Amino acid sequence: MKANKGDTAKTDIRKAFETGPPPGLIAYDGADPVAWCSIAPRDVFIRLGASKVLSPVDERPVWSVSCFFIKKCYRGDGLAQRLLEAADDFVRSQGGNMVEGYPIDPVKKPYPTAYAWTGFAGSFRNAGFQEVARRSETRPIMRRQLD
Repeated sequence: MKANKGDTAKTDIRKAFETGPPPGLIAYDGADPVAWCSIAPRDVFIRLGASKVLSPVDERPVWSVSCFFIKKCYRGDGLAQRLLEAADDFVRSQGGNMVEGYPIDPVKKPYPTAYAWTGFAGSFRNAGFQEVARRSETRPIMRRQLD
């Protein structure tokens, strides 16, 4: 059985809801949830530490934006960028001061949105993130220091 799949992932998410801050932000259109962004302290995302491409850049404590879900009819409307901007207040309220993400920076366009669940580098740049490392042609590590 692979780590963080199936029942293990369900247990981990349930634990995150029960023990800590909410594991993400939700965007609404009226009363309808239309987008979600996963954000939590980096050490919550065990697989990041095991990745050669996404392993920690340094020892600074960061809050990681690990993935997005945006309802298909809302894609391309800037919701990822707005969720990234909203992350500031959330991270500050939890005592954090650095947000980090692992978006895709496609070499070829158009890029299939089905593979863009970590977000696009352009959205991160537009939200004030700066690239701090790149160990893969298409996967930068980007950060934003909060004031």
